[in-house]
Amino acid sequence: MKYISDELLLESYSKAIGLKLEKDFILLLEKEIQRRKVNEALAKVNTCLTAS
Repeated sequence: MKYISDELLLESYSKAIGLKLEKDFILLLEKEIQRRKVNEALAKVNTCLTAS
């Protein structure tokens, strides 16, 4: 996970939710987002997902 950019991580997270992939995979992405402290970006992604 450390080899992908924050942007790609957030995009992957967004797509994983949209495609309703395994919860474990989504949780793995969430943990990496939190580890990288890009939680503000995660909040924006979640807002966009719930708006559509």
